[in-house]
Amino acid sequence: MKSIFTILCFSLMLFSGMGQTLTVREKITRQPLELVTVYTGDLQYSALTDAKGRADISALRNGDSIHVRIIGYEPEAFTFKELEEMKFAVYLNQIQLSLDEVVVAASRWEQEKRNVPNRIVSIRPSEVSLQNPQTAADLLGSSGEVFIQKSQLGGGSPMIRGFSANRVLITVDGVRMNNAIFRSGNIQNVISLDPFALERTEVFFGPGSVIYGSDAMGGVMGFYTLTPKLSLPDKGPLIKGNALARYSSANEEKTGHFDINIGLKKWAFVTGATFSDFGDLTMGSDGPSTYLRPEYAARIDGKDTVLINKDPAKQVPTGYNQYNLMQKIRFMPNATWDIQYGFHYSATSDYSRYDRLIRYKKDKLRSAEWYYGPQIWMMNVFNIIHSADKGLFNAMSFTVAQQYFKESRHDRDFGKPDLTHRTETVDVWSANLDFEKDLAEKHHLFYGIELLLNTVGSSGETENIENGLILPDASRYPDGSNWNSYAAYVSYKNLITEKLTLQTGLRYNQVALRADFDTTYYPFPFTKADINTGALNGSAGIAYRPEESFQVNLNFSTGFRAPNIDDVGKVFESEPGAAVVPNPDLKPEYAYNWELGFMKTFAERVKLDLTGYYTILKDALVRRDYTLNGLDSIMYDGEMSKVQAIQNAAEAYVWGIHAGLEVKFPAGFGLLSKFNYQQGEEELDDGTKAPLRHAPPWFGSTHLTYTRSRLKADFYGLYNGEVRAADMPPSESEKDYMYALDAEGKPYSPGWYTLNIKVIYELTDYLMITAGLENITGQRYRPYSSGITAPGRNFIASVKYRF
Repeated sequence: MKSIFTILCFSLMLFSGMGQTLTVREKITRQPLELVTVYTGDLQYSALTDAKGRADISALRNGDSIHVRIIGYEPEAFTFKELEEMKFAVYLNQIQLSLDEVVVAASRWEQEKRNVPNRIVSIRPSEVSLQNPQTAADLLGSSGEVFIQKSQLGGGSPMIRGFSANRVLITVDGVRMNNAIFRSGNIQNVISLDPFALERTEVFFGPGSVIYGSDAMGGVMGFYTLTPKLSLPDKGPLIKGNALARYSSANEEKTGHFDINIGLKKWAFVTGATFSDFGDLTMGSDGPSTYLRPEYAARIDGKDTVLINKDPAKQVPTGYNQYNLMQKIRFMPNATWDIQYGFHYSATSDYSRYDRLIRYKKDKLRSAEWYYGPQIWMMNVFNIIHSADKGLFNAMSFTVAQQYFKESRHDRDFGKPDLTHRTETVDVWSANLDFEKDLAEKHHLFYGIELLLNTVGSSGETENIENGLILPDASRYPDGSNWNSYAAYVSYKNLITEKLTLQTGLRYNQVALRADFDTTYYPFPFTKADINTGALNGSAGIAYRPEESFQVNLNFSTGFRAPNIDDVGKVFESEPGAAVVPNPDLKPEYAYNWELGFMKTFAERVKLDLTGYYTILKDALVRRDYTLNGLDSIMYDGEMSKVQAIQNAAEAYVWGIHAGLEVKFPAGFGLLSKFNYQQGEEELDDGTKAPLRHAPPWFGSTHLTYTRSRLKADFYGLYNGEVRAADMPPSESEKDYMYALDAEGKPYSPGWYTLNIKVIYELTDYLMITAGLENITGQRYRPYSSGITAPGRNFIASVKYRF
């Protein structure tokens, strides 16, 4: 009997030590933390958490201490008994002031940020949850480091270090989104991305052409979508997901989002869908009266009519809707192969280009209609990652992607029957083969090749809305034109000492462009354009860490942008009375950048961050006056317009600073402040200098935060400097309808500020609510270069359920 009792006791003890699961979550958001290392103090046993933050710690039971650690969070240590008392639930605090972080944008492979000499900003999921952005453009703006311009509500053109549009690069899961018709004017393609389906976002500042090629001059914005998560070998299927509903008052936004992950041992699937409906945007009450919308055009009983706006603060028409779909599949047959397929689809409704609808001609509204057709983006991407411990690489990544873009423009003058339609499509195929190789303990090599194939479709027609007659018309671009790129790169990282890292790189890019011009509508003196040009780019930088709390970065890099179809072959109205025509004689533009950065923490309570940079742009592709068959003016859409074309006609420079301060106060309080200053000039036709168009005025943000248990609150201010009339770029001064007028009646961009508050509260480990009030004082302001006025007082609320 005694022996039976002993066996039972032993069995109970053994059973109690089997299958014990520890769950690790982020302390404030209660989000489960994946890939947390849990190990014993003697390093004999360890485990990793899965996508639900779970790890089996049965083997760690007899350890003197059990440590819980992941980069970016404060490490913790417990005894097994203490974990029992905590019901095997651990909540980790984020380290706000650490210099340690893992980034991908610098080389396409994960690296410790301390070894990267470039400035890279990561936007954490917890920050996105708190700020609750409407679009991916707003997500970038919430970082306090990227300036966002908007011509309409369905807009968002990032400006980085005085560069914008086709001089900055967007990537999605490592695939470049920039295509052959990305223009030099402001673009809104970034809104095609779903901010609720992103796992992380990184912004790489300065030229990134060594890794990413053409267009990566001012910076690279890397968006990484949700990765399908597998279940652990000893666990059942992993099923997790999110459901979210969001509302904002300034434009009566209603958004719903859902995503679900199903993980098996070797297969995993993630599905996501988001739908947003945005109404007309209401501006604030305190600011320039020139921003008000006193009247608008409408079609009533077959006649264009001017209607009085009952609420001049409401910007009519600006509303639209959008939906996003995502499906990803992952197959991991063993530890050395990881195969993924992703499908992304985004489509908007028609949406008005608001800045064109507020133009007047002889004191009367110029346009009856000016709208974009549905903006459609689709991407299929297939990726294989293979790990090997010998041969030419330690890790290999092969990515092939197919993208489809569709956009269109539709405009009609007030009182005129002709509605012009111009539609563009771009088919893009890309292939990237990237390798990582450890040459020795301190010597690492990254290298690869890239292929890009772009085909542009473009058509134009004019519709008489009174009799329904549709006739062919000039297209915006040469139909069937091609833009292709072929490249190879190599990057070398040397951990010279524990305190000093050197990183260098070279890339050669060959770009070929072909376009055949239709002379039916315009008598071009040429019928085709053939450009075949090469570009060699390099970078070299050091990251020096004299101590763990201090880092100095010094970097030199070059970037380039090869002329694309938009540069070479476009026919469009740049502004009232000016028409841009093709120019087949273009070559690449180059950027040369120097920067110096410092990061310092003090007693894990204060962090200072300061980066200064200077960039020179050579052979800049700019819009200048031009002649066509000896004529300086042509008839375009029924109006005599001066002729312009994109030309390699200028040099430019931009310099600036990024500054940041973080302070961690007692009792859960914190302070975060960011400030950006940039100043740029470009050369004009007559050799004089003028302010650089895409260098916004200084801007910044200051946040006072409070964190306690399940609550986080953020009271913050956003602020933006003034651009005086004398400092306005000439191309902006001509758009007087977009700007306020000073005492002399000249257009200028006033400075502004807003006060805001956001609160996030975890009701349970699965249910989270977020609420906020933006622009509390109801400021009426319009960010520099924007054609739409920003939201007035705006109440935001969302509910998110995790399972």
